[in-house]
Amino acid sequence: MKALQFLASLSILIACSSCEEAKEPLQQINIKNTLNSDRSFETVSVDLLAIRKEGKKGRIALLDAETKAEILSQQIDTNGDGTMDAIIFQPEISANSERVFEVGFSENSANTDSIPACYSRFVPERTDDYAWENNRVAFRTYGPVAQKMVEDGVKGGTLSSGIDAWLKRVDYPIINKWYNKELNTDGSYHKDDGEGLDNFHVGISRGVGGIAKKVDTSYHISKNFISWKTLNTGPIRTSFILTYADWDAAGNNISEEKMISLDYGQNLSRFEITLKGTDTISAGLTLHKKEGEIGVDEPNGWISYWEPHFDSELGMGIIVPGNGLVGYDHYETNRKDESNLFAHIKTKDNKAVYYAGFSWKKSGQFTSKSEWEEYLNSFSEQLKNPLQVTVK
Repeated sequence: MKALQFLASLSILIACSSCEEAKEPLQQINIKNTLNSDRSFETVSVDLLAIRKEGKKGRIALLDAETKAEILSQQIDTNGDGTMDAIIFQPEISANSERVFEVGFSENSANTDSIPACYSRFVPERTDDYAWENNRVAFRTYGPVAQKMVEDGVKGGTLSSGIDAWLKRVDYPIINKWYNKELNTDGSYHKDDGEGLDNFHVGISRGVGGIAKKVDTSYHISKNFISWKTLNTGPIRTSFILTYADWDAAGNNISEEKMISLDYGQNLSRFEITLKGTDTISAGLTLHKKEGEIGVDEPNGWISYWEPHFDSELGMGIIVPGNGLVGYDHYETNRKDESNLFAHIKTKDNKAVYYAGFSWKKSGQFTSKSEWEEYLNSFSEQLKNPLQVTVK
């Protein structure tokens, strides 16, 4: 991971030679790490309203205060109104230390890739998937055409609000490449040609982080999403919104909208679910053949499942921040695809927030259950102790 981090840093640090000469002290962003561990691949967000722009021209360029080199940043729309309202970046910062960054302005265009590292899109050519990825993991879920095909008895449809995992083992984008391979060549994304493959079965299970509502002893679920909206793609974050038709949970009418984001360097997507009709919800991890080992750490807010997966192994996890985890359920049944490990989550202001993701042993990222759970512990600790940001 450190090697990848070093290479990534080399590729994104560029001299800001065209930044305007400061006629007054540059505005500063101070970042403080209060943990006894070094931190990287954590995203810092600064409200654009906090940045002074009077009389300044060009794009905002964040600079390392010591080297004056520009660091990678991305402007994002946080609420889907079409307006960029925050700037994000990922500082590397040592244990118990602080770093200072400066706000400059550059006439040069940002150096962007045609397909950014953090990427998502609607995929109409493969029925109507929505797929997303970063440099470590990839996911997809399913839309209304795929649902209608199943309901009409048409071959090739998918009826599921579960989250599918695409097991990539390269750090470059694969979504477009794999869909093209599946649809336009003799190859298939179900075969590993060196980049990974899709051999993760979802069915009506929750996959990696799909939700369900428990009433008495039964779980109730939504169907496929009915609409989508891409908010951001870029070098640091992709995010989007999926909306679902209202669904019934034993007489309770539930409305559901997911805002999902995935940041560079992370194995877990962030889910912010807006719900009406319930004050609790459950996010699940499929148990597949029920041959794996569960892990639960309620004080740190996470559940985990590590399982044999074909000729390798696979870890999945859910982290619920802010004391939102109110229990869990190792739910096993003989009904196909309905066995899941559930995290029970309380809502706040009609929202449930959690992180869900996975790691495939063949990717080389985590090679054992203990390594995977150590990652979940570290991620949870960072959520509890976020980097402290001060704009001066």
